[in-house]
Amino acid sequence: MDENMVKGYSKTAGRHFHYTKPSPSSYPFQFFWDTCFHAFILTALNRVDMAKKHLQSLFSLQKEDGFVGHMIYWNNVFPKRISDLFQSKPNLKLKLLKTHMSALIQPPLVAQAVQKVFMASNDLEFLKEMLPKLKKYYNWIAINRDFEGKGLISIISPFESGIDWKPSFDEVVNFSSGKADWWLFVKIIWIDFRNFLNNYNCEKIFKKGYFIVKEVGFNTIYAQNLLAMHQLCEKLGDPDAQIYKSRYDQTVKSILEVMYDKETAAFYDVHDKDNKKIKVLTPTAFFPTVIKDIPTDISKKVLQNHFFNKDEFDVPYPIPSVSINHPAFNPNQSLFIWRGPTWILYNWFMHKHLMENDWEKEAHKLIESIEKLIEISGFREYYNPFTGEGHGARDFTWSGLVIDMIQMEKNKKL
Repeated sequence: MDENMVKGYSKTAGRHFHYTKPSPSSYPFQFFWDTCFHAFILTALNRVDMAKKHLQSLFSLQKEDGFVGHMIYWNNVFPKRISDLFQSKPNLKLKLLKTHMSALIQPPLVAQAVQKVFMASNDLEFLKEMLPKLKKYYNWIAINRDFEGKGLISIISPFESGIDWKPSFDEVVNFSSGKADWWLFVKIIWIDFRNFLNNYNCEKIFKKGYFIVKEVGFNTIYAQNLLAMHQLCEKLGDPDAQIYKSRYDQTVKSILEVMYDKETAAFYDVHDKDNKKIKVLTPTAFFPTVIKDIPTDISKKVLQNHFFNKDEFDVPYPIPSVSINHPAFNPNQSLFIWRGPTWILYNWFMHKHLMENDWEKEAHKLIESIEKLIEISGFREYYNPFTGEGHGARDFTWSGLVIDMIQMEKNKKL
């Protein structure tokens, strides 16, 4: 974490920054949900003040309307991949050479990150500083991305999911060959290009319907963080607490009504205005089981049918990023990530729920798997779910989430 950490001052933005690169060479920018992960890791390492600085840096360029982009390019930097230029607004012009944010969003994990830091520090001044910013941010999401007013948030680019080349998106872009190739690359980048041409005007993009997807992972995280917002507001006696509780209730209701499929006992991404289910099994098929108001019988059925299924996700080094029996499954290194290999995020996300719901042995297996992966291959971006071979970026920070998982288990025993 220390070796990947960056701090400085941007003259063009007039702001100090302090963040951790997910990987020093592959991902040198400040990413939204990565910063939230880093806040969890740093807090688990008892470096709470550092976690605060990371979150303050993340919101230092927040727009007046509440928007915060999924990437912050500090101090005169160009995107690493030229096609990422289309993830910024065209009216930036020469500002692309200066500190700026992208025009995309990422899964809104930040309320939970702030809550984690606050619970570890009990720093009311930090909470008072961050809560107004969080309120503006979550209000922006509700106003600009809940297109139908029913509590489900739409993403307008695959990259907003954080799960960039997720196989469920193939159907939306009319790609059907299974294994990813250059044609899929063109189709996905074409989405960002059209959004770019529309200056990332959400209303226009929704009407044209290029890529309107309600992604299960994003909406699960959104629901969890609406509840966290309710709790943070209550802590400060903020009268808006009920607003976030009402939004949470609506989102959970819609996840059950729109995304859950009784026949296969799984939650699926949906797309277009008719909410067509995309029946591709990825780990997000069981993400909503972590939401406390999802009925217990549904949660158990989903996990038993899929999480513990040796033909789908029960592998030597869990959790693979798509069911191993899916045509798109590729456990090896590829430009097209999230289509087979194991990502530490999934283990971290599911661990707490398993630990607290009578699956302690299975929860601990997720920790043991990460420890073995690090032992075999070091801190890598993702891993082969059968061999443990590391792939992608090196010195990648996400494996550090295992520290948060270990701490949770210790705290439960205490």
